[in-house]
Amino acid sequence: MSPVPESIVVGIVALVIAFGIAGIIVPVLPGGALLVAAAILGWAIWLGESAGWVVFGIAAAFIAIGLITKYAIPGKHLKDSGMPLSTQIAGGILAIIGFFVIPVVGVFIGFPIGVFLAELRRHGGNAGDAWASTWTALKAVGLFILIDALAATLATITWVVGLFLT
Repeated sequence: MSPVPESIVVGIVALVIAFGIAGIIVPVLPGGALLVAAAILGWAIWLGESAGWVVFGIAAAFIAIGLITKYAIPGKHLKDSGMPLSTQIAGGILAIIGFFVIPVVGVFIGFPIGVFLAELRRHGGNAGDAWASTWTALKAVGLFILIDALAATLATITWVVGLFLT
C-alpha cells in the first residue's frame, strides 16, 4: 500500500469514473469507457495486490467487449439500412462544425442536419425518405452510446465489488 490514504484514492478514482461515464452520455465532454478503464487501472496499480489486477482484468474485458460491440451492432444497422458511408461522414463533419459554431449543443444539431442533407441529396429531394434515414442514424448513435455506457457501468460495478472484496 502507498502512503496515500485509501479514501483519497477511492474518491479520485470514483470522480474519474463518473467523468468518464458523463463523457459517454454527453458526447461533447471528454471521457468515455477508456477513461473508466484507466481509473480502475490506476486503482489496481495503487492497490498493488493480485485482487486489484483481477478486478481490472474483468473491468477491462467489459470495456473491450463494449468497444467492439458499440461499433459492430450500430454499424450493422446502418449498413442494413443502406446508408452509405458518405452520409455518415457528412453527419460527422457537420457535427464537428456545429461544435465550433454553437458550443456544446452544436454536435447535436450538426450531426442530424448533415445526415439529413446528405440523404436528401441521395433520395432526390424526398424529405420523407431523408428523414427516415436520419432517424435510423440517430437510433444507431443512441445504440452506440447505450452500449458504451453499459460496458462502462459493468466495469464500474466490477470495481465497486472489488472495493468490498479487497
